Amino acid sequence: MFENSRESRTSLSEYGEFGLIDHLTKNFLVTSEATIKGIGDDAAILDFKDNKAVVTTDMLLEGVHFDLSYMPLKHLGYKAVMANLSDVYAMNATPTQITVSFAVSNRFPVEALEELYAGIELAAKLYKVDVVGGDTCSSKTGLVISITALGAAREEDIVYRSGAQTNDLLVVTGDLGAAYMGLQVLEREKEVFKVNPRSQPDLDAYTYLIERQLKPEARKDIPPLFKALDVKPTSMIDISDGLSSETIHLCKNSKKGVYLYEEKIPLDPAVISVCEEFKLDSTTIALSGGEDYELLFTIAQADFEKIKANPNFTVIGHMAEEGEGMHLITRGDQKVPLIARGWNAMKEED
Repeated sequence: MFENSRESRTSLSEYGEFGLIDHLTKNFLVTSEATIKGIGDDAAILDFKDNKAVVTTDMLLEGVHFDLSYMPLKHLGYKAVMANLSDVYAMNATPTQITVSFAVSNRFPVEALEELYAGIELAAKLYKVDVVGGDTCSSKTGLVISITALGAAREEDIVYRSGAQTNDLLVVTGDLGAAYMGLQVLEREKEVFKVNPRSQPDLDAYTYLIERQLKPEARKDIPPLFKALDVKPTSMIDISDGLSSETIHLCKNSKKGVYLYEEKIPLDPAVISVCEEFKLDSTTIALSGGEDYELLFTIAQADFEKIKANPNFTVIGHMAEEGEGMHLITRGDQKVPLIARGWNAMKEED
């Protein structure tokens, strides 16, 4: 659960709610000019001047979104921040502050929460965001963490899901499917450990996949790159629930159809190899896996020349009239309906 499992365990009751907050947040520094007042009062004070504020929030529940048998708490803290910052970048905005709230049971000592906050602190430092508040309470069902991210952007720079036009190119950053396959590797090793607790897994061949699952990175490099290339997407979304789901979101919000080409979907060689090992279809994994935290966006065809040589981007399809529908064009040149099979938070258990 946390790295210092053999060291002392301090009960949460020794600090109390406010003492615990003071203890966990004592190392957070204010670095953004937009932060007038951070932690320490009834509310934070922010000043975005001529910019528009961007706000997003995400909640992670133990047993639903993460498994502490293989997710270190430091990594969990880091990943929770990434999930929110990715949403801000998907608006073509710059994140500036976050608030952190959590509910925790008495099975967690203070040292465990220090690990959680170490991950949050690292993410805040690397991505230059201020931690300006939050809340804490007790839980009877395990750990719950909720982060709200705030950001800023000029009104003319903001990109919504609803702006795609017919014949716009559909483009994705990075590669897809690695996070899901990293999860499959971890789940497999968990089952092996249940049978033989003394087993020591050799995970060297899966390093990239496991890192994409346990310590993903939000694409903070992309909004500045758009500016450098003089490109503004017509629509954009982050890929947290799977490529198919996110593509359908863009289509429905923009009232457009789409042709997505299977052969164009970017896959890391490690994903292809491990999909073969697990006897899974790599295209299905890319379409439905989720947690990649890459950006999916559309651009006008006139901007293709500006991005075509950039290794960060892959054109994977194009938008169409709404009446044409949403389709995946297979490697065999078959046209099949694009179906959302990604993560659904409200899905009932079988």
